[in-house]
Amino acid sequence: MTVTPPTRRMRLRTWVTAETTGGFLLLGAAAVALIWANSPWREAYRALAEFRIGPEALHLDLTLATWAADGLLAIFFFVVGVELKHELVAGSLRRPKEAAVPVLAAIGGMIVPAALYLVVVIGFGDREAVHGWAIPTATDIAFALAVLAIFGRGLPRALRTFLLTLAVVDDLLAIIVIALFYTSGVDLLMLGASVVAVAVFAVLTRMRHPRWWLLIPVALVAWGFMHESGVHATIAGVLLGLSVPARLVHGETESRTHRFDDRVRPFSSGIALPLFAFFSAGVSLVDGDGPLAVLGQPVVLAITLGLVVGKLVGVLGVTALVTRLSPLRLPDTIGLRDLLPVGFLTGIGFTVSLLIAELSFPDSVHTAGAKVAILVATLLAAVLAAGTLRWDARRARKRDMNEDGVEDTDTGTIGEVTPSGETPGPLSGTAPER
Repeated sequence: MTVTPPTRRMRLRTWVTAETTGGFLLLGAAAVALIWANSPWREAYRALAEFRIGPEALHLDLTLATWAADGLLAIFFFVVGVELKHELVAGSLRRPKEAAVPVLAAIGGMIVPAALYLVVVIGFGDREAVHGWAIPTATDIAFALAVLAIFGRGLPRALRTFLLTLAVVDDLLAIIVIALFYTSGVDLLMLGASVVAVAVFAVLTRMRHPRWWLLIPVALVAWGFMHESGVHATIAGVLLGLSVPARLVHGETESRTHRFDDRVRPFSSGIALPLFAFFSAGVSLVDGDGPLAVLGQPVVLAITLGLVVGKLVGVLGVTALVTRLSPLRLPDTIGLRDLLPVGFLTGIGFTVSLLIAELSFPDSVHTAGAKVAILVATLLAAVLAAGTLRWDARRARKRDMNEDGVEDTDTGTIGEVTPSGETPGPLSGTAPER
């Protein structure tokens, strides 16, 4: 049988969607923005970010920075919605007993950082910063999986599934938080129109042959109405992603969550997320009273502790309590010690944390401090995660890591190449045809 060699386009798609590539693109875009925003040419960066474009008649004459946060980031949230739908229907979240531990760990990983943040800002008397309590609760899926892929080689593949499940639940909770606490003055008519557009999109995705030239305009309409409603426009991306069928339809051999994820992820990883990072991470430390004015804010300490310490304590602490005090156990081949690097990985807030920071504070002073803290905490959490992943990989493993009384059977490891010559993709598992 003749094997067709991959085309240049296919190789580019594979490279862009690789977890390691996504992490490097995010980090690179943020580094360029931070350097430019603190260079002698920082006014040019600011002018670019504040450049307005779009139809004024539709209330869409937005700055490029706003387009990145409200528009491009909706593409990322669409992929999150698709991923979440797949996990709920065909993945790890479809079995409550197996999903319970990572779900509870995700909840603990949100409550503890938020509480720690509030203790710090209130303790230092900065009550104006209280509204940013949700900033250290988010996890950047793309960045966290990239660090795991690079430094977690040799560890059980189930650890990636656990982290993915935890991060997806984490993002779902963050989405709910954004919708409930960072939305004001909702226009119910516009919101209803957006929901109708999402319903039309759902019908179109279930057609025998869904047409992209129909899906994209309907998705844009749903996004436009959501933006006009007062609810953050990225919520439309999540709803659209959740509307994609995860069960096999029309006799197909591949779920449509797989197909849509495969088509959209390159734009999310290669364009949307790097551009959002570029426009969000450009914090100037040389203007005003200098860097100490920003770094000395209580919000900087609160976010850094929340992401690096709060996430670790929340994830590891809740998991330890649940597995010790209830019949619930970690998945096969995963031990409690593996949750140390996972706790640090969840402290990589970045994308969603930057978004919540922009939604939290009307003043630029707190926003600048919050963004600096997110960048510092993300880098610190990534370094600690990398170190503990290598430490964990070098240690001998027991035959029953999750201590459920049954010898572990899953021998797959992170970085392991499949018979087809590829590493496992972002979505795993299939669901029966309905």
